Amino acid sequence: MGNKMKAHKGARKRLRATATGKLRHRKAWAGHLLSGKSGNRRRRLRRPAFCTPKMARKLRGLMSE
Repeated sequence: MGNKMKAHKGARKRLRATATGKLRHRKAWAGHLLSGKSGNRRRRLRRPAFCTPKMARKLRGLMSE
């Protein structure tokens, strides 16, 4: 009987797969000290970011359950 690998908890919390299979994550630099950043920049940081296809291939293995 084979053993299944556990999913990486950190990756599971930070990444989410879209319906088309892309991996979505939160942008960096948006956690605190936002008053020093322009409104335009803060608005851009609110939008989700997507992993590059190469990075997504590596991360998909961590997310498998």
